[in-house]
Amino acid sequence: MSARVVVARSLDDALSALADADEHAHVLAGGTDLMVELRTGRTRPSLVVDIWKLAELRGVREDSAGLRLGALTTCAEIVRSERLRGHCELLATACAEVGAEQIQQRATLGGNLGTASPAADIVPALMALGASVRLVSRSASRDVALEDFCVGYRRTARRPDELIESVHVPFRPRGERCAFRKVGTRRAQSISKLVVALALELEGARIVAARGAAGSVAPRTLRLAALERELLGARVSRELCLRAAAAAAREDVQPIDDLRSSAGYRRQVLARVLHSLLCDLTGVDACPS
Repeated sequence: MSARVVVARSLDDALSALADADEHAHVLAGGTDLMVELRTGRTRPSLVVDIWKLAELRGVREDSAGLRLGALTTCAEIVRSERLRGHCELLATACAEVGAEQIQQRATLGGNLGTASPAADIVPALMALGASVRLVSRSASRDVALEDFCVGYRRTARRPDELIESVHVPFRPRGERCAFRKVGTRRAQSISKLVVALALELEGARIVAARGAAGSVAPRTLRLAALERELLGARVSRELCLRAAAAAAREDVQPIDDLRSSAGYRRQVLARVLHSLLCDLTGVDACPS
């Protein structure tokens, strides 16, 4: 049976269409994932709500705590925006790694989050930045921390009657140091074998704030809690970088063997990548003579 398709002309149209939706309903934004899944038959929706034309889900607004990015903000818009690069360079770096330029013109923040792929490039960056997701329905709205929004393999905390309205990225502390690294089969336009994002704040030689996240190492994107535990409050050293990276690879992740890589490879590369990034961010010599 063919899916019912609703082309929403307003946010109210979209929410009305989703009001009685079941778990098989899908929202169509840029279409970079859903159109492929429809073609292959992997996804057989009961309802498709097309939201691409909704002006209410576009644009960037500033509030007292940070910037709110509309769910239909595309990767290309983030990469091109001097304002967003200045506010969250980490996110812009991740967006530049999402497929080819044609994909970046269509791929949206809301779509990347809603698909909930564990290999998503944008989600670890947003998680490391402490971002939250605003969900709206006809009756209410709620804000969900990103680590609570991603609940499992291609599963989120969004209810069928809700829509991702925006993403909030807090103002960044002065002097914050961030890093992003994607490991794939080739340099560009590949699905990640591993993706990592870090955000650190230092006072002198001591780390006073640390957030890390990784993708393609578990059924969902994860905060690196063991890494953060080792770093927070510690004085910078090569030994600290090694210890924190090893703790994350040992405790934080649950990688699997699949077509792109093995679990053992992912653990080993995660430890090496984290060690390298931490040394770069803290100014430690990774390979002293």
